[in-house]
Amino acid sequence: MKTLSLLLAAFLISSFITSCGKQVKDTASIKTVKTDTVRMEGSQTLLQYPGKVKASEDISLAFRVSGTIRSIKVKDGQPVRAGQLLAELDPTDYQIQLDATEAQYKQVKSEAERVIALYNDGGTTPVAYDKAVYGLKQITALYEHHKDELAYTKLYAPFNGYIQKHLFKTHETVGAGMPVLSMVGQGAPEVEINLPAAEYIRREQFGDYQCMFDIYPGKVYPLKLIGITHKANANQLYTMRLQLETEGLPMPSAGMNTMVSILLNDGESQEMKVASGAVLLNNGQSGVFVFHPQDSTVQFKKVDLLRLTNDGKAVITSSDIQSGNIVVSAGVHSIREGEKVRPLPAQTLTNVGGLL
Repeated sequence: MKTLSLLLAAFLISSFITSCGKQVKDTASIKTVKTDTVRMEGSQTLLQYPGKVKASEDISLAFRVSGTIRSIKVKDGQPVRAGQLLAELDPTDYQIQLDATEAQYKQVKSEAERVIALYNDGGTTPVAYDKAVYGLKQITALYEHHKDELAYTKLYAPFNGYIQKHLFKTHETVGAGMPVLSMVGQGAPEVEINLPAAEYIRREQFGDYQCMFDIYPGKVYPLKLIGITHKANANQLYTMRLQLETEGLPMPSAGMNTMVSILLNDGESQEMKVASGAVLLNNGQSGVFVFHPQDSTVQFKKVDLLRLTNDGKAVITSSDIQSGNIVVSAGVHSIREGEKVRPLPAQTLTNVGGLL
């Protein structure tokens, strides 16, 4: 009887060990994978591009006549008012020219007035009258032109702003139209960015604009669209100009770098987002493995891959999956259709980054 009891106990222990070994073996054969939840691609997408601050008005000032610079009244960086005298040429030659023309003008005018008076009294011919009238018009035009040239020897500020740089010095000779001073306006600056063709064709869907500066952390500057060029530059980029609104905010200076954010309205989009690692190619067809929590199995579903985003996501469309589905995002190349898998545990204090 004692022997029979010992045999029964040994049998039970052997069965238990065999059962445990089989269970451990089955558990070890189930692969652990990382999962991700399918999300609808929002109806709004945030686009970001580097930009540069430009002065609202940035021009080079030049005299309309040639001559020798007699004086420059302003210094680099100096604020100026609209109409303020900035520089002047030596007016001697233009003054002499005007004096000579003025004397001729007075003589011709006096003679023309005498002939016109005689004609009104019937004392001269129409030919003499026409000659006097046309001669007076001609000398008057020349006289006004020489007065203008003398006035052009002085250069005035066209608007309120700052002198950026001197391009010539006193006593140097300059030609008409040659830049002498560069000047920027005091108005709210602009921001300029370059758009690739892929975003340019979607410009009608652009919504709000804003930008931020590293030197002003936490401050968001609203932007207002000024315009977009309709011709690409040599790099196949389209230039967009935006008005910087600075009310209650520090004023950025021209030349500063910034990051511009554009809200793109996608409308009734049926696009979805998953981790880029979830999409794989199977027999020439892109797809994802959908995880079924009920039985822990995976099923391959076909998708159309539209594009990859900067945040490591893939934008897809599919009639076989929907928002909220769980898909395998890492380990997709080591599993097969219908296989049971174990999702990677959620991140905990001892599993920082979800890597364990």
